[in-house]
Amino acid sequence: MKLGKKWLGAFTLTVGLGILLAGCGSAGSGQSAPAGGTDTAASNQASTATTATTAAADKVYQVGTDAAYPPFEKMEGDKLTGFDMDVIQAVADAAGIKVELKHTGWDPLFNGIDTGTVDIGISAITITDERKQKYDFSEPYFEATQLIMVPEDSTVQKLADLQGKRIGVQSATTGEQVVKKAFGDTYDGLKGYDDTPSAVDELFNGRVDAVVADNAVLQDYVKKLTDKKFKLIKDDSFETENYGIMVKKGNAELLGKINEGLNKIKENGKLQEIHKQYFGE
Repeated sequence: MKLGKKWLGAFTLTVGLGILLAGCGSAGSGQSAPAGGTDTAASNQASTATTATTAAADKVYQVGTDAAYPPFEKMEGDKLTGFDMDVIQAVADAAGIKVELKHTGWDPLFNGIDTGTVDIGISAITITDERKQKYDFSEPYFEATQLIMVPEDSTVQKLADLQGKRIGVQSATTGEQVVKKAFGDTYDGLKGYDDTPSAVDELFNGRVDAVVADNAVLQDYVKKLTDKKFKLIKDDSFETENYGIMVKKGNAELLGKINEGLNKIKENGKLQEIHKQYFGE
């Protein structure tokens, strides 16, 4: 059907307005589409941030230890127990982090920190200048020293009296360092073992004449002995040592959380409570 001029004009105006409005709503106009895009980007950023926060909250830190060092750490069935285990759990609770404890052994503990399979190490680890070159440590949580364990009838009264005798130590510990410092790195009488219980067993069996190890560990042995007679000797040359919680060098974020938790349990008395449970007043 043909349109008259009046209708044709109205039709033309309507089409023109439609085209104009369509142009205003197009992506090319730089208005409607970009506004929607901004909302999407913000939503994505919020989602990413939420995911990261959730992942951080769900992170479970792997804690390695050598569970052959009572009363600090030992296996009871399939459960890790001991002073250090209670301390690290209290630290984690206070810092708001999650931890999983596992028995690694002594050398594998350090290797685990190196490779990242272990996040945290706690195993009566003395803070030394040599170790600090490779690892970072928390503030100290326990003070220790070395002791000499010998049979009750031994004439040994100090470290120097062990010259020429067979001395058992746990390898790669400060007990070993003390003996090497006194008698030399190549001292023939030095016998290194994978753990302190093995060294003490050798003493019980007469295959070494003395054991040098941390005071709390040897005191725990003597306290539990009923059928064997041994004594402990402290040499004036033995220096005070401090145990620390170990992490990989440069892991400042995790170390900060550990120190935060440790400071809290020092201040609220929890650390002293745990200490009293294992070592008395």
